[in-house]
Amino acid sequence: MLQSFADIFKIPELKRRVLFTLGILAIFRIGVAIPIPGIDAEALRAFFETQKHTLFGFLDMFSGGALSRFSIFSLGIMPYINASIIISLLQTVVPYLEKLSKEGELGRKKITQFTRYGTVLLATVQAFGLSFMIMQMRAPDGSAVVRIPSLGFQLLTVLTLVTGTIFVMWLGEQITEQGVGNGISLIIFVGIVDRFPSSTKDLFRLLKIGEISLFSVIFLLALVLVVTGLVVWLETAQRRIPVQYAKRVVGRRVYGGQNTYLPIRVDQQGVIAVIFAVSLLSAPLTVAQFFPNAPIAKKIVEWWSRGHILYEIIYAGLIIFFCYFYSSIVFNPKDIAENMRKWGGFIPGVRPGEMTAKYIEQILNRLILGGAIFVAAVAVLPDFLRAWFKAPFFFGGTSLLIIVGVALDTVGQIESHLIMRHYEGFLKKGKIKGRWFNV
Repeated sequence: MLQSFADIFKIPELKRRVLFTLGILAIFRIGVAIPIPGIDAEALRAFFETQKHTLFGFLDMFSGGALSRFSIFSLGIMPYINASIIISLLQTVVPYLEKLSKEGELGRKKITQFTRYGTVLLATVQAFGLSFMIMQMRAPDGSAVVRIPSLGFQLLTVLTLVTGTIFVMWLGEQITEQGVGNGISLIIFVGIVDRFPSSTKDLFRLLKIGEISLFSVIFLLALVLVVTGLVVWLETAQRRIPVQYAKRVVGRRVYGGQNTYLPIRVDQQGVIAVIFAVSLLSAPLTVAQFFPNAPIAKKIVEWWSRGHILYEIIYAGLIIFFCYFYSSIVFNPKDIAENMRKWGGFIPGVRPGEMTAKYIEQILNRLILGGAIFVAAVAVLPDFLRAWFKAPFFFGGTSLLIIVGVALDTVGQIESHLIMRHYEGFLKKGKIKGRWFNV
């Protein structure tokens, strides 16, 4: 493992990509620490101390702590994710967007441009809502979070937050194009990992003052290991459908005549479904920010809080929905069956063409259902941990799925660079009784 890390710096291109990624992430973390002028930092900190286990605390985790500091990156990458969801949904109902999605690189660039425009629009709306809310915030002692609420402060805040979101979006795109891994996911990943030290400190502080028992701490740590292992298994598990290719003679060459398999991952959508679900859950809270003192807004905040049964049901339902929705976009059984038929491939015992597509779709639906239910169960786990064991952190759910998914994806990209240049990857292969396995 250590040798594999050392090999990264032996490849100039990979070394440049890794250092570029780390540099961009460092810039993001610096921006998280820069507050918007006119904020009483102590009053803001005191307010968020009472919001740790609410949806505000959850969104603060997604922003990497930027929301609790009310920094220039307080909106984080959420407007971009929401815009991506809207554009993805419109691709299924708007013929023009559906046509663009099938035009290759040119169509992808146009869709990306539409997503950017949507990001600016949504960021502006959310920035206005957040500025209304921040001017109404009060610390537990009654002190105002904003020192001098005014129209000038609000306009400056909106301009700063929208600019910050656009800059974070640009940082993510730069990582994706010139770095290693998916830039947007890595930015969220870094923000979540940043909370680990403080969460660990809170856990031992509660143990010291007797708020949580030693047995509960041991149980939580054991649960962390078990759930992490299950999530890793889910992210790497796949169903392999055997495929045979008939021999074909082209000129003097013989093609085909081999046995292979079609791999279908249990968790096709990775962490995308969970991120999409969380971003949609923040929409009612955004609307409530415009009317912070209205009775209906207070009811929305009360019902739309982690631990409330309505919130948990909608959260799990959205995850399952996006698991099916995203899988239908990235994995088309009809296209796969048609490509197999063109190249002389077939699944033993299944007729090529339509029957093969139905067979693959049937297996895919079963895998998605099992994976979606598991992901939804892990997603609501933190709320039960806090209710039963007074866990002082958001373990499980979105944070764990994102950490594992992004880590595996990033390591996989680095390993592909290493193997392509004849270096050993992070996962070495061994053989026992004729079967290959990863160690």
